[in-house]
Amino acid sequence: MNRKRSGLTVIEILVVVGIIALLAGMLIPAASTVRKMAKEVKQRAQLTAIELGLAAFKNDYGDYPPSDPYSWLRNVTDVQNSSGAQKLAEALLGWDLLGFHPDSGFRADGANRWPYEVDGTQYAEGTYFLYDRTSNTDLEKRKGRYIDLDTADAFHLGQTGGHDGLFSNLGSLDSAADTFVLCDVFGKGKDVIQSDGSRAKAGHPILYYRAHASEKRIQDIYHYTDNYELIAVKEDADQARRGTPPDTWWNPLIRTAGSLHDYIADPRVPPAPNSDLRVPFKPDSYILISAGADGLYGTVDDICNFKR
Repeated sequence: MNRKRSGLTVIEILVVVGIIALLAGMLIPAASTVRKMAKEVKQRAQLTAIELGLAAFKNDYGDYPPSDPYSWLRNVTDVQNSSGAQKLAEALLGWDLLGFHPDSGFRADGANRWPYEVDGTQYAEGTYFLYDRTSNTDLEKRKGRYIDLDTADAFHLGQTGGHDGLFSNLGSLDSAADTFVLCDVFGKGKDVIQSDGSRAKAGHPILYYRAHASEKRIQDIYHYTDNYELIAVKEDADQARRGTPPDTWWNPLIRTAGSLHDYIADPRVPPAPNSDLRVPFKPDSYILISAGADGLYGTVDDICNFKR
């Protein structure tokens, strides 16, 4: 009498394993693509939230926040220790994340310089810290946040005063370690230790360039210097972590002033014959740039508030 065979033969098991491996090989890249697309959608949603916040800011103050690199004192030499990214964060969240102060000079130290009145006391010409939480007058002057903190993903730029930050070596931005920047959703930055001891995976700063709308030439409408120092700090960090870049720079946006202008030039408006006059995207407002999934500024996967 023939016995009935039970179970699978070795060959059948190998066939099943092969099919599973084949399916896994097909599904894993697909899952990775889906995750990447989901991150990109989330990033565009964050940029939209920033745009809505900037529209509300302009409605309140008549213009978009500045993006120049200076943290100035009246009658004192300008200091390049700020950037468009830092000023964007202050405008939408306040210097200390508790709301924007309307008297702000957009300085890296949260101060301004002028005759100033605090709680009914008139002070002479001098430098005054505006984001004083102990002053009811200063607190009452502040606007609420223009973007939700969960959406903003704000982190300190540097490590100082007992707090952690995005960069350990800020170079020329060393005096601006207390400032915040809004970070993208890709989480390609460092693990930042928060005030309660927990760790948060940070993204990279959202770059912000405000247009000089009255100008005509691309190099006058958008200034390369507005985020140059910040990108330089990131480039140094990338070189320390990644080693020698394959093409001089890890972040091509820092290469020259022309790199930014080539990046933001609108191809739908070609230059006239015998003219170098080019038109940028968003010539009347501002530009926002996320470093994208590769964490590098100026590469093809960057996500911006315009279609490249």
